[in-house]
Amino acid sequence: MDPRKFSDLVVFHCVVELQSFTAAARSLGVTQSAVSRTIKRLESELGVRLLWRSTRSLAPTAAGDRLLKTLAPAIAGLDAEIEELGLLREQPGGRLRVTRGKHAADTLVWPAFSRLMAAYPGIEGELTVEDDYVDIVAERFDVGIRMRDRLEMNMVSVPVGPPLRTVVVGAPAYLDGVNEPRTPRDLSGHQCIGFRNAGGTLSPWVFEKDGHAETVKVSPTVIVNDGDALVGAACSGLGLAYMLEDLAVPALGRGSLVEVLADWSPPFPGYHAFYSSRRQPTRPFSLFLAILRQEAPERIGASDGREH
Repeated sequence: MDPRKFSDLVVFHCVVELQSFTAAARSLGVTQSAVSRTIKRLESELGVRLLWRSTRSLAPTAAGDRLLKTLAPAIAGLDAEIEELGLLREQPGGRLRVTRGKHAADTLVWPAFSRLMAAYPGIEGELTVEDDYVDIVAERFDVGIRMRDRLEMNMVSVPVGPPLRTVVVGAPAYLDGVNEPRTPRDLSGHQCIGFRNAGGTLSPWVFEKDGHAETVKVSPTVIVNDGDALVGAACSGLGLAYMLEDLAVPALGRGSLVEVLADWSPPFPGYHAFYSSRRQPTRPFSLFLAILRQEAPERIGASDGREH
């Protein structure tokens, strides 16, 4: 491949990843006009438009999205290999402070954090589990792990986990005596188990099918504020519950729970690591982020990391 074309593809990937010509230019250490010229040259050489752009938004075209599906995993693989080689360098020291929610801690963060601490005993690590909003700048955290819809403004976010999915589940004993819901609106005729999040509000039940999104505010007969309690209440036959699929998998496998409305629950982007764009990442942070992404780079594939 022409070396220039490879560099042009890297620029294109960076623009889409950061969803900004300005942010891409800053990341690559070049001018915004240089980034713009590169994209125009690449589109001209390929003979297709790769980006839809306006004064307020930027998104890949169908051709651009197709190119990204091949390009993103390739670049992620190269980045992972380079970071892996970096692990062979001198032992780093310093401090790493991470904040994350309980589900992210159990399923994603702890394996990577423990691997980092085992490999680099010179690093001082601190993990904080908080499901509520955390100002990582004010609280002096190096990095937070959250869903993209819960990120603070002016943060750089990087995908670090696989897609997630929510499910509506109920115990066979409960479902045997009722009509199974076929659409989200049918939930109004069912007993439901609500989840009160750390902010004190009840989590809405969000659904999507054929590009149509629908949010349902149920009137729960039981409310809990813990994932294990949510599963337990559903298994006890107290009604239908809405939760992340990971929480329900063991009970689904045992037959203690049954999923309903499956066709209304498509996957959505998973966890992102986020950090302040105004703070220079430390060596421990860079290593931690690399390990998070190395755990399953193929699972995050073409997910996007953008400045939020």
